[in-house]
Amino acid sequence: MLTKKPLTCAVQRALYGAAAVTAAASVAPIAAQAQDEAEGVLEEIVVTGSRIATDANLVTASPVTTVRPEEINSRGITRVEDLLNDLPQITPELTSGEANGATGTATLDLRGLGSDRTLVLTNGHRMGFGDPFALAPDVNQVPAHLIERVELLTGGAAAVYGADAVAGVVNFIMKDDFEGVQLDYQFSGYSHNNDNSAVREQLAASGFEVPDDDVRDGYQRQFNVLMGVNSADGKGNVTGYLGYREIDALTHSQRDYSACALSSSNGETCAGSATIPTGLITPFDGTYFTVAGDQFVPWDYTYYNYGPLNHFQRPDERWTGGLFGHYEFADELEVYTEVQFMDDRSLAQIAPSGAFFITSSIPCENPFLSQQQFDTLGCTSVNDVAAPWYIGRRNVEGGPRFDDLRHTSFRMLLGARGDINDQWSYDVFMNSSRMRFSQVYQNDLSITRITRALDVVTDPRATIPVGGEPQPNPTFGQPICRTVLSGADPSCVPWNVFQTGGVTQAALNYLTLPLFSKADMEQDQFVAYVQGDLTDYGIQLPSAETGVRVIAGVEYRDELMDFNPDQGFTSGDGAGQGGATSAVTGAILVKEFFTEARVPIVQGAPFAEEIALDLRYRRSSYDIPDEDTNTWNIGGEWRPVDSLMIRGGISKAVRAPNIRELFEPSTFGLWAGTDPCAGATPELSQAECANTGVTAAQYGNVPLSPAGQYNAIFGGSLDLEPEESDSFTIGAVFTPGQDVFGGVLEGLTLSVDYWSIELEKAIAAGIGEEFTINQCATTANPQVCGLISRGPNGNLWVGSANIVSQNLNIGFFETAGWDITGTYTFDIGEWGTLDLSLRGTLVDKFDQAPVPEVVQECAGKIGGDCERPRPEWKHIFNASWMTPWDVQLVGAWRYVGEVDQFEGDDFKVDPENYFDLSANYAVDWFGGQTVLNAGISNVFDNAPPVNGFINNISTYSNGNTIPGTWDHLGRYFFLGVTQNF
Repeated sequence: MLTKKPLTCAVQRALYGAAAVTAAASVAPIAAQAQDEAEGVLEEIVVTGSRIATDANLVTASPVTTVRPEEINSRGITRVEDLLNDLPQITPELTSGEANGATGTATLDLRGLGSDRTLVLTNGHRMGFGDPFALAPDVNQVPAHLIERVELLTGGAAAVYGADAVAGVVNFIMKDDFEGVQLDYQFSGYSHNNDNSAVREQLAASGFEVPDDDVRDGYQRQFNVLMGVNSADGKGNVTGYLGYREIDALTHSQRDYSACALSSSNGETCAGSATIPTGLITPFDGTYFTVAGDQFVPWDYTYYNYGPLNHFQRPDERWTGGLFGHYEFADELEVYTEVQFMDDRSLAQIAPSGAFFITSSIPCENPFLSQQQFDTLGCTSVNDVAAPWYIGRRNVEGGPRFDDLRHTSFRMLLGARGDINDQWSYDVFMNSSRMRFSQVYQNDLSITRITRALDVVTDPRATIPVGGEPQPNPTFGQPICRTVLSGADPSCVPWNVFQTGGVTQAALNYLTLPLFSKADMEQDQFVAYVQGDLTDYGIQLPSAETGVRVIAGVEYRDELMDFNPDQGFTSGDGAGQGGATSAVTGAILVKEFFTEARVPIVQGAPFAEEIALDLRYRRSSYDIPDEDTNTWNIGGEWRPVDSLMIRGGISKAVRAPNIRELFEPSTFGLWAGTDPCAGATPELSQAECANTGVTAAQYGNVPLSPAGQYNAIFGGSLDLEPEESDSFTIGAVFTPGQDVFGGVLEGLTLSVDYWSIELEKAIAAGIGEEFTINQCATTANPQVCGLISRGPNGNLWVGSANIVSQNLNIGFFETAGWDITGTYTFDIGEWGTLDLSLRGTLVDKFDQAPVPEVVQECAGKIGGDCERPRPEWKHIFNASWMTPWDVQLVGAWRYVGEVDQFEGDDFKVDPENYFDLSANYAVDWFGGQTVLNAGISNVFDNAPPVNGFINNISTYSNGNTIPGTWDHLGRYFFLGVTQNF
């Protein structure tokens, strides 16, 4: 008789109790392989890209890339996005390396088409929303220690899973048949030798602090518990997990290449922002003054270094928990559940707020003004009001801004499946997710209060009424806000920016404006389908040995978002926000019918071991926009011999606009770049600039924005239509056995696949602000030129001047390339087993067209309208040696190809080669198995490519580089221990 350990019994009671609360029992998608083999059952699995179960030994017609658990363990990954962003099919998007504008989430972007076009699944089921700004699922929700494998399918998946799968699918397959207890702890961090001599010289010359030569920082700690138990009758299992992760902050100041904001305008120099600590004022005639003591002196073009305070790794604290379970009551009924919870808090720190060139008519009677300042402003009498001046001043006294971001998500799936008869089975489930978002933005300043605090006079009141009786006024003859005298704002405190050291804590307390927002996001999905074999109905081709297998089902999906920022956000009063943040409330309902069929055409014939078709179709009906869409896929495979398969497919995918794209109100905001019609020597001719609204008198006199930021109107549109895409793949898979080349290649799998995706009517936030100016200038297109509204002196950055950049169905993308994947496993005699694998992607084309007549070729480019780097070649090569001494050694070579500047040759990034090493050792300790794991990624401590040009080219740039595309923090090391009972 087998006696269970006390700990196992306790776990069993705890997990079955939890399962009773949530659903009685739950499901593992794949039956236990060992049991199947023992009973002689043919194992079938569901592979990403189809709901039709497939022989586990067969390679499918859809080109699916699989990341195995050994690869996850060998990297010591605590953040899932760090692993997947290295894959050649993925273009890094939102990562932990973002600070300014960070959402606090991590998203995945297949083929560089945007995370909104990548569908993310857990066990084939939709994940919930990630964030009210980036609606794509946040992969922080995925516990890395629970991943069994990750499957990626690019293109052609919308017919199976619905909208959002235009670029493809990332499917996390979780461990859900675990038995026993597993405890896991890992400590990791970064080390880097700061040896960028060119930047260090610039730092020293600028008087900035130079980081230490050799640093160790950015520490990360995670602790996980995995518990699982089978039912006594062997028909069910419950697997539960708990996890905690803590990540330390790391700032730009801790790396030499990010310790100052670089500029490439005049060599590679430390620059920064024109909003400087000593203030910068301009009468808007091209002259600039700053404050020295109590004097206005000409600005020497020394910029504020905003870099050191910005986070290069956001601090993060995350809790996860959940369970997966299933119980088979009979062949006709198996119930299952998936429950996942995450609470993640991330802090994004950036440089201090300030007055970012606020328009102010300074009263000449302001008592803070010295005589020299009085004269410089053009004042002749204290009764005068100076003409409007523009004031920029950094709030260094108040310290950096903090964006405290918290995401709490919950997902619960309940389902049932089983056999209807010998030919037919069913699956029905309800999948509900909830995400609660809260944000507290600290240390910003109020534009309204800045304006009031600059409007200062001398308090003329000798007495003030107290209790109905006049009493001596303690502020008589002292500076006071005009709004205090009028009663409009009695709490106003003067802000003395006209004297060095003149800012008081009371003024800071008054000016500081905390900002708050919250959001509730919901997604409810109901899916039911039947699957069957039509052989008994006579639906089988004479040349095939098996019949047609089909699936037919329905899906109902309801999505809701309610995003509520406070008045400080919605009014745009936050000085450091770049504009207003609008509330967004909306809901989308979709009803769908889908069907699939696998049609064997020929089997067991010469040069045709199998020829089969995979057919898929989905009909979707949306309430907003009120449209019906059709999505389909035709795939096929031909196996002339067992060792070779030719595969291919074509598909039509449709993505309806999401809630934010539809319902976001119009808001006033900022875009970073250059007005080519501004400055003393404009880039464009007078005639071209005239098309954009610049008069002949203004030409050559339009002021450049000192901050490099200009106004725009952003927002959604209910007139948006669904995007449409066409995908095509063709490739071959070679799996030689013992009968090929004498068996020397047995254990090899090699696949080569060509893919292409064309996306029309792409939804985009306008056509690009700088592109709008250039397109108007060169074509005089009235539709484009109508998007530009210049100010009285031709500017685009003061007052109501702007470029309209609302969502439009005008874009076009076409990308194509080759995926090459190979694995080769072989024995090396008494020395163990060697496993080699390669994943590489060659991007032949990445073309985008903001408007139909303009095509931008972005493959192998960076910057300009292409923005993010898009290397033509990227690969990962892994070598794993399983020694006879219970030690596994793993080495990896990660390669990121070169990129050249778009429309220019001033900037080029050479290829990057990263090498990783890790080892794990398994030993029986403490009554169970203990696994010790250690490793180093980026062994040679490659610094990322850095350049001031990068600061201005991409939404995703940070610290003079682009985190995610390149290893931006240096060498990564980890130490871990896993204990199994």
